[in-house]
Amino acid sequence: MIKKSLTTRFGRRKIKDFLRQEPLFSLCGLNCGLCTMHLGGHCPGCGGGAGNQSCSLARCSLQHGGVAFCWMCPDYPCDRYQGFDDYDTFLPHRNRQRDIARAQELGLETYLTQLRARMAALDTLLTHYNDGRRKTLFATAAYLLDWPALQAVMEQLAAHPEWLDLPAKSRASHAAALLQEAADRQGISLQLKKKPRKRP
Repeated sequence: MIKKSLTTRFGRRKIKDFLRQEPLFSLCGLNCGLCTMHLGGHCPGCGGGAGNQSCSLARCSLQHGGVAFCWMCPDYPCDRYQGFDDYDTFLPHRNRQRDIARAQELGLETYLTQLRARMAALDTLLTHYNDGRRKTLFATAAYLLDWPALQAVMEQLAAHPEWLDLPAKSRASHAAALLQEAADRQGISLQLKKKPRKRP
């Protein structure tokens, strides 16, 4: 029997007892470890405990015996995924199916090792190159760029230690320019695709 959910201070419904062993890689295949909501301390990651926001997929998981990932459910992909990847939330959705396939191919532990490497790169960007206005850009780039491209950017930054002595805005500009160049070479947009608001 599923226990009743709790109400958050925003009036949304929190899911009780939705706990997972791996909160950084979501039930539906999103990399929570690279999400600005998680980085800002507003969300513990998928199934990470207190703070879980309302999620129909989490409720569905509980109804299906608490499957660790949606793709382990015999009904996957179900109707809940129609249009799911058309727009982004606080993190990109466009690589979700690719990342699921990669996790299945590599094995979860190897995939998580690579995810943590991306998280370390993002931490470096936010710690040393953020001017207070680049968090979303850096997180999106760390999420979407192929690992060799992201690694190359981090190596380029490391090759210029003198940039760390520049004002924050200049440091941020150098990092953002390198990430944008890498994205352009791969034909990747670093803009989140926001769902249009419904008119009243």
